[in-house]
Amino acid sequence: DVIGEQKMELKDILNLIAIFIIPVVAVIVGQHLQNRAEIRKDKMHIFKVLMTSRIYGWTVDSVHALNLIDVVFAKDKAVRAAWKELYEAYSSTEQSDLMANKRKNLMYKLLEEIANNIGYKKEITWETIQNPYIPQGMVEKWQEQAASQQAYTNILLNMQDMIPKSNKTEESNEQ
Repeated sequence: DVIGEQKMELKDILNLIAIFIIPVVAVIVGQHLQNRAEIRKDKMHIFKVLMTSRIYGWTVDSVHALNLIDVVFAKDKAVRAAWKELYEAYSSTEQSDLMANKRKNLMYKLLEEIANNIGYKKEITWETIQNPYIPQGMVEKWQEQAASQQAYTNILLNMQDMIPKSNKTEESNEQ
């Protein structure tokens, strides 16, 4: 043996590998966990917005949330299929009560699929989704606003009939 020459033993090699590999693996695992947490946060945001806006039909926030589904739930076929069905129903020009009911049920189906995806399959049921809390006072306020809006429209239509037509309109009619 030569003095001063050191042999690298297996444990030394393993220590060197551990010194370099463990921090890299820790960063990769940490990034993966952070990405998963961010995706879950986005999914929860969409779910909360859609659950809270289901009593209104749609809001600006709910439209934004619906438009994010294909990105946030890119890997979930069931959610995307439910969204596709709802999208097709929303795209229809049919305005019947039957279509309105179909749209509502498809929205509930989408909410159910999202609930399943985020781990609330047992906690948030079809019954829970179908029964949002709507205070009677809020319903009465909506009805009053709708009646006021209709009255205002009627006044404007009546005023339109009372305003004399301009001379230009009469002249063009005479020719």
